[in-house]
Amino acid sequence: MPLTFAFLLALSLPQDPANDWPGWRGPKGDGTAAEGQKPPLSWSAEENVVWKAPVPGRGHGSPSVLGDRVYLAACDEKTGNQSVLCFDRATGRQAWEAEVHSGGAMRKNAKSTGASTTPACDGERIYITFANKDAATASALSPDGKILWQTKISDYIIHQGYGASPTLYKSLVLVAADSPAGGAVAALDRKTGAVVWKHERPKFPNYSSPVVVQVDGKDQLILIGCDLVSSFDPMTGKVLWETAGATTECVTSTVTDGTHVFSSGGYPRNHLAAIRADGSKKIAWETKDRVYVPSLLLRQGHLYGVLDAGTAACWASDSGKELWKGRLGGTFSASPVLVGDRIYATNEAGETFVFQASPEKFTQISKCKLGEEALATPAICGGRIYTRVAHKIDGRRQEMLYCLGEK
Repeated sequence: MPLTFAFLLALSLPQDPANDWPGWRGPKGDGTAAEGQKPPLSWSAEENVVWKAPVPGRGHGSPSVLGDRVYLAACDEKTGNQSVLCFDRATGRQAWEAEVHSGGAMRKNAKSTGASTTPACDGERIYITFANKDAATASALSPDGKILWQTKISDYIIHQGYGASPTLYKSLVLVAADSPAGGAVAALDRKTGAVVWKHERPKFPNYSSPVVVQVDGKDQLILIGCDLVSSFDPMTGKVLWETAGATTECVTSTVTDGTHVFSSGGYPRNHLAAIRADGSKKIAWETKDRVYVPSLLLRQGHLYGVLDAGTAACWASDSGKELWKGRLGGTFSASPVLVGDRIYATNEAGETFVFQASPEKFTQISKCKLGEEALATPAICGGRIYTRVAHKIDGRRQEMLYCLGEK
């Protein structure tokens, strides 16, 4: 079978939640991997490595996995070129590199990159958002890496970086951009990139991605940050409710227990809060914990999080009662991933801690190290872990994409 035909056929297959990780925070958008799979509990640069592939450029966006391909955003920080990379899922061989923007990448904070967003895939197109040349732009690519359309989301002034990944919902791709230039949250037609609806945003820097959750009996698009927690009908853009809250700058993506949505942040104040999503705008509870960058997980009525400073924690989702905290170590930017009753959390030094998702007590299962730097959230699907780390080789920084699995 010709390679191109096989590639197109694989992408035309429906998504399989147990085997695919098609965008930011996985098949359900909440950091939860399919149950029943058994990713490895230990690995190193030699142990349980199925394959590894060099990544040209730099980025902190996560891998997206669909069919027999893995997608990754990358930026050449010398030229400012921003690209999407495609790898063969079985071997790690790079299938193609598609330049989305020639020059013009925007970054400021030393921890940010020109490619800190995660592609979203639907089997027909690959969607990506970048900040480039004073604008935030969404693009769609074909299965063989050709640009199909590009749509400007809004003007953009760089503050720290840009990290709002696209979210897929029915016939739409949902995108957002917040900056001192103002910004927008918008729904674009997946096929054409045409703007279906759009809302202007306050003139504040912010980094969170739009997320659709089913809460209070309906689908709601939730966006946190800019001193707001905002809910929209994802199909029409109608504002369902909006309340003052969260913090000015947020990075995390929300989760829900069916009644509340949860906001967290670290600037200008530390907080973790539960907001009732029934339109009452009631804040059910709030703490002063700093959960600024890594997003939360929710399992069986309990919230699990990793505080930026290296502590794991568990709270009751209905009351905010702290049930335990456990020291991990290091500084965290990547979000944790839940696989059954186990949580995988990776710190910036490339150390991954696996611990129990149990409200009873903190129980660490294992600790592994890979590379010298890791700020991207791993994808876990089909019993394997796809993770992006950086090594120092002969004094040079080299990013690698790893596929980890039991041999």
